[in-house]
Amino acid sequence: MVDDVVRTLGFLCMGSRFRRIGERLQADTQQIIEEYGIAIQAAQYPFLAALDRAAGPLTIGELAQAVGITQPGVTRTISQLLELGLVDMQAAPDDQRRRLISLSRKGQELVDYSKQSVWPRISAAVADLCGDLNGPILAQLAAIEDGLAEAALARRAANEETT
Repeated sequence: MVDDVVRTLGFLCMGSRFRRIGERLQADTQQIIEEYGIAIQAAQYPFLAALDRAAGPLTIGELAQAVGITQPGVTRTISQLLELGLVDMQAAPDDQRRRLISLSRKGQELVDYSKQSVWPRISAAVADLCGDLNGPILAQLAAIEDGLAEAALARRAANEETT
């Protein structure tokens, strides 16, 4: 059996481990989202949540800050959400070059539904995964990876539904 080089190199590969864990969490989250018949990507939910929490429309720059990614990444995601009819975009009244993004009625309905059903299930599954963690970060990362190998988030979420 081949050693897990990323794991054995410790702090040297911490970023790679975070990425690997993030990709696994997103893939598992996507599976849960699809179980609800929702046609969006897991990575799009933070944008909907940011718009839902805002006191009003947000600019691309404000969304980039809220979600913690680059403006080009925000622009791509907002374009996808526009195509799905989940957000609206209009020019700012004070500057026609600035675009203001807000949830559409369909987007708000999806967020409201998700806050009641999808998000609590995902949150509970991740909490279950991380529930027994303590100690140094490398050991915690190993425990998270082992926990994901033992039971995917979808299985953990299914267990939460029955309890």
